[in-house]
Amino acid sequence: MVFEYALRAAIAATILFGPTASALTPADAQAARPATATIEVVVTTASGTPHRFQVEHARTPEAQSRGLMYRTDLPRDGGMLFAPYPGDGSPPREAGFWMHNTPTPLDILFIRPDGVIARIAANAKPLDDTRIVSGEAVSAVLELNGGRAAELGIAEGDRVDWPGRKRGRTK
Repeated sequence: MVFEYALRAAIAATILFGPTASALTPADAQAARPATATIEVVVTTASGTPHRFQVEHARTPEAQSRGLMYRTDLPRDGGMLFAPYPGDGSPPREAGFWMHNTPTPLDILFIRPDGVIARIAANAKPLDDTRIVSGEAVSAVLELNGGRAAELGIAEGDRVDWPGRKRGRTK
């Protein structure tokens, strides 16, 4: 009975708080890394300037649940792409993330099905349990080092591409 309650609570936390919710210990997180392949993501600004990032690609619910928790070694132009979001193959939906067990500040870029950035949550506060939401249905989320988007002039409305990105509808 206690186990069943704990399992249901863990599932509820993942649904409520998004892919970075997890019950991993720091040792578990360290041992589980890197569970994702690295790919190149290109963010093209409104002025046409491309910015290239080598990021981990979290495709599965497990990788998305782990996210960048416990990480302090994120390369300057590194990060994590959650695509497709959610990793369970369901259609695009509002995304909700938190910074629980994430000691590195992050810029969280919420990406529409057409590859356009819908919202940027800049410099998300490390280790904070406040829910950060997309505000609309998204099909991918890109996490970068905190402040990197502003430093490079990346803004809402810019385009994001990566190998294998399914082309969604445009507005």
